[in-house]
Amino acid sequence: MAQNRFSHGQGPSQRQLRVGELIRRTLSDVLLRGDVHDPDLNRHSITVGEVRASPDLKVATAYVLPLGGHDAEDALAALRRNAPELRHLVAKGLTLKYAPQLRFQLDETFDRLDDTRRMFADERVRRDVEAADEGHDGDDT
Repeated sequence: MAQNRFSHGQGPSQRQLRVGELIRRTLSDVLLRGDVHDPDLNRHSITVGEVRASPDLKVATAYVLPLGGHDAEDALAALRRNAPELRHLVAKGLTLKYAPQLRFQLDETFDRLDDTRRMFADERVRRDVEAADEGHDGDDT
């Protein structure tokens, strides 16, 4: 049975992934150089963890986090306020037919990693994991 690439639940296409990564690198460079003339934005060192492009490549959502996670809401507000200029600057570095609209979200990946580390550091969880490992004899056949 042929698969419909627009069906729900399917991951992004190779093109979406490629464009998202290109936007991520270009946006990171623009922010690093401080090309936007906004002191509120330039006082933050912002990491662009991931950019997800919509299937039609007209919207790109950048997942960002300021260094150390400090003043995250202020940094996010500054990015959103400067989205049109950032879109223009990013578009200059791309070879796309249309410059995608940029949206910004806080990257919560690091928070989830910290939560996972804390969970595995919990004595009860370690005890359960060790008990499960002892129940395995290492033979995967």
